[in-house]
Amino acid sequence: MSSMISIKNLSKRYASGFEALKNINLEIRAGEIFALLGPNGAGKTTLIGIVCGILRSTGGTVTVGGHDIVTDYRAARSLIGLVPQELHTDAFESVWATVSFTRGLFGMPPNPAYVEKVLKDLSLWDKKDNKILTLSGGMKRRVLIAKALAHEPRVLFLDEPTAGVDVELRKDMWQVVRNLRDAGVTIILTTHYIEEAEDMADRIGVINKGEIILVEEKTELMRKLGQKRLTLLLQKPITAVPAALAQHNLTLGADGNELIFTYDTQGERTGVTALLDDLAKAGIGFRDLNTTQSSLEDIFVGLVSKR
Repeated sequence: MSSMISIKNLSKRYASGFEALKNINLEIRAGEIFALLGPNGAGKTTLIGIVCGILRSTGGTVTVGGHDIVTDYRAARSLIGLVPQELHTDAFESVWATVSFTRGLFGMPPNPAYVEKVLKDLSLWDKKDNKILTLSGGMKRRVLIAKALAHEPRVLFLDEPTAGVDVELRKDMWQVVRNLRDAGVTIILTTHYIEEAEDMADRIGVINKGEIILVEEKTELMRKLGQKRLTLLLQKPITAVPAALAQHNLTLGADGNELIFTYDTQGERTGVTALLDDLAKAGIGFRDLNTTQSSLEDIFVGLVSKR
């Protein structure tokens, strides 16, 4: 797929000397959901702010849909919708008025049918005439998403979009995001709900201390860095792992009633088969077994901890 956003050698240094971004190179494909993960202060919001024209970089270039964000900023920004972390809304306006007004800010002609669809997709239609100050925090966040979609952007940035939103509504919002992706919109997501990234994203990027440390297809990342854990419930307890099984790096648990085998998913077939063969040779029987697999959150924590 072609790149919708191209970031080359991007850096951001503040007057204090703090370097928020360090030589970022990143290509985001058209029509994908790209999850950008990182701990607090890693540089996620700074990166989004520069691409969206809110902050100025101190080095490097960014293009959106082929338009440079500095030399051709009007065309670049017309392609972008942004849902920020903070709740910024026009408190005394109605939901319908603020979404329609935002559409007009981008020079788009009135389109009541489109605005109606957006509000219905976000479960806001029955609140269209309510003043925003009367809405709950979750409702206000949905209004921010509606405003970001008002001008029919081709790129949508979602910076912690479901913070403070209840579980049921969160699922509704993610269905809207999937529908947008299916319609060709490029989605860039930051979230602290890593299970959302695991469920939604096509690719994962991890940023830490202003540097991109990994960009990978989600399925490939889970395959390469994910680990599985096989727990064998033994027929009879043992006091130590037999020397004949030392090569498998087993852990003895539950008062000698369990053997725990941790392995990467790439070595699943040969590792487990060899272990079971060696258990039989050693005369160790088991009455049950279960497996668990590391989540994207486990992988993320491991990557950040190593850095």
